[in-house]
Amino acid sequence: MSHWLWAPRAWVDGAWAASVLMQVDAQGRWSSITPDTPAPPQAEVLPGPVLPSLVNAHSHAFQRAFVGLAERRDSAHDDFWSWRDRMYGVALRITPDQLQAVATHLYAELLAGGYTHTCEFHYLHHAEDGTPYADEAQMCHALAQAAQATGMGLTVLPVLYERAGFAQPQLRADQRRFATDVARVLRLRDTVRSWRLPRVDAGVAIHSMRAAAPASMLELANACQGDTGPIHIHIAEQTSEVDDCLAATGQRPIEWLTQHLPLDARWQLVHATHATPQEIDAVAASGAGVVICPGTEANLGDGLCDLPRWLTSTAPLAVGSDSQVTRGWAEELRWLEYGQRLALRQRNVSAAPSVQSSSAARLLDRFLAGGGAAAGHVRWGLVVGARADMLLLNTEDPALRGLPASHLLDGVVFAAPDRPFARTMVAGRWLPRADTGVGFAGAMTALHGA
Repeated sequence: MSHWLWAPRAWVDGAWAASVLMQVDAQGRWSSITPDTPAPPQAEVLPGPVLPSLVNAHSHAFQRAFVGLAERRDSAHDDFWSWRDRMYGVALRITPDQLQAVATHLYAELLAGGYTHTCEFHYLHHAEDGTPYADEAQMCHALAQAAQATGMGLTVLPVLYERAGFAQPQLRADQRRFATDVARVLRLRDTVRSWRLPRVDAGVAIHSMRAAAPASMLELANACQGDTGPIHIHIAEQTSEVDDCLAATGQRPIEWLTQHLPLDARWQLVHATHATPQEIDAVAASGAGVVICPGTEANLGDGLCDLPRWLTSTAPLAVGSDSQVTRGWAEELRWLEYGQRLALRQRNVSAAPSVQSSSAARLLDRFLAGGGAAAGHVRWGLVVGARADMLLLNTEDPALRGLPASHLLDGVVFAAPDRPFARTMVAGRWLPRADTGVGFAGAMTALHGA
C-alpha cells in the first residue's frame, strides 16, 4: 500500500526544495516527489528537512572488530603492510557468530551515520584452519542476517583471492581463510541471490591485481558478461603496489586494467589513490566508477587522490567506510575535502562556482549517483523509481542549531554535529535504532579478552 510524506525542505536535484510531497509505492520506492506542494491530510508531516542517504560502497565488516587496536607503534616503521599483518590476527580468529554480532553493530552505526546500503567486499570465507565450512556461504549468511536485523540494505561481493602477490603464486598461511577461485566466487554470488532476502543482493569482486592472476580476472569478467551485478576491485591504493605491478607487467595497475579487461559501468575501482591524469581519463572513458575511502586512506597512510581531476572527469564517484575507522558519510566527505585543502593550501577545493559553489553539495551529488551504481541500483536518492530511503535531519543538534536553512548541508559536513540524523528511512519504513552493544561487546571480549 502506498503512503505519503511531506517535508518542509528536501534535497532534490542538487538543491534544497521547499514544501516537498513524496509518495512511497507498495514496493517501497519513490513514485512521486513534488516540491512546492501543500501537505494533504493523508500525508505524514515531517518535523524538519530531509536528505537522501548514501550507499557505503566499500566495507569490510569484520574489521570493525579491529578499530582502535592498531594505533600504537612498536617498531621503527609502521605502514599499510604492518597494519595488514596485525589485522590478519582478527581475520584468523573471528567466527561466524562473532562476525554476525560485529556486522550487526556496525550496520546499526552506519545507519545512524547516514548510510542505508552497504557493499560488503567479502573475502573471509573459510573456517579458522582454512578448510571450507560445510555451508560454504556461512560467512555470507552471517552478513545477510546482520543486515536483516538492522534494516541495512546489502550487496555482498564475494572476492576472488588466490595468491599473495605478483611474484607469490600461492597464498600465505595467514591468508588461508580467503582462498577462492572463479567458480567459488560465482557460486557464492548465486547462493546469496537465491535467498531472496529483502534488500539483499550480490555481485562479485577481485581483491586486487596482486591477489589474482590475469587469466583468472579475465575468466571472471567473461563469466559475468550479461550479468548486471557490480564488479569491484582494490587498485592503486599503495605506491609499492604500483611499483610491484610495473615490475611484473610493465604497466601501472590502472593502466593495465583499462587495457586488458572489459571495463564498463558495472566496474568499481576501489581507492585508485595513485592514478595519473591519463589513467583517470581512461577510467572515465570506460564508464567504470571509483570508490574513495578517505577515513581509511588517512588512517593507513595511503596518500591523497587527485580529487580535482576526478571531479572534473565523468567517472562516477562513491564513498566507502572500508576499515570502519569512520562510520558516517559526513565525516568521510569532511576528510576528503580537508585532505585536499592541506595538500593544496586552498579552501573549498571540491566546489566549482560554475557547477556548485558548496563543497558539501558537489560532493554529495557526485557520491549519490555513483554510490547507487556501485551497489547495482539504477536509481538512488530522492528520485522517482529509487528505493524510498532518506534521512530526517536533527536540527536540534548543537552544531546545526541556528544555521540558515540554505546552509544546513554545509553544516552537516563541516560543523561536525554529533548526531546529525534524527531518523533513518529504508524502503519507505522508519527504522528503530537497534541496541547492538551487548552482542558486539561479547564478540570483542571473545576476540581480544577483557
